[in-house]
Amino acid sequence: MEAISTQGNYNRRFKRICVFCGSRAGHKPLFDEAALELGQLLVERKINLVYGGGSIGLMGTISKTVFQGGCHVLGIIPRLLLPVEIVGETHGEVKIVADMHQRKSEMEKHADAFIALPGGYGTMEELLEMITWSQLGIHAKPVGLLNVGGYFNSLLTLFDKGVEEGFIKRTARDIVILADSAEELLKKMEEYAPAHDTVAPGTNLGI
Repeated sequence: MEAISTQGNYNRRFKRICVFCGSRAGHKPLFDEAALELGQLLVERKINLVYGGGSIGLMGTISKTVFQGGCHVLGIIPRLLLPVEIVGETHGEVKIVADMHQRKSEMEKHADAFIALPGGYGTMEELLEMITWSQLGIHAKPVGLLNVGGYFNSLLTLFDKGVEEGFIKRTARDIVILADSAEELLKKMEEYAPAHDTVAPGTNLGI
């Protein structure tokens, strides 16, 4: 890994991180503040952004922050969502794809890691697909949850229930990396190494 220095010393493991987040801002200011904080941290560490391509909500906040900070922004959006998630100015490069399946495939291809901020069904779907792909061995990239205000607590309880009832292997539960702050989450993700047995050995793409 290449050692670089910004305002502190760390190993630069990630060049591009994909952030899943809402096209809405939510009811609490802390959600938007978390998107801003994460965006600023990516800029500080010179990490480029891959995201869902929207210009509103948390997507708008993080894309604007990273773009104005001088890092590359790649938004990937299905054609049918153009009139819904893009309002006004966009930031960075926007790649239009055919559907949601292609969006997730492109996100995975272009990112070194994944972080989920609060969001709705779309955010959950993207997050769960990347967790599933890790479990299957399709990728070995870190998947992090920025648990702003305990937003993901109920989802984590469901995961624990899956382990308890025998539907999720205990080692696979560790695929999900959790933290309450962006800085703590990135640190944990930089230290991540897969410890679970993949469902389909030999399919792992390795990054």
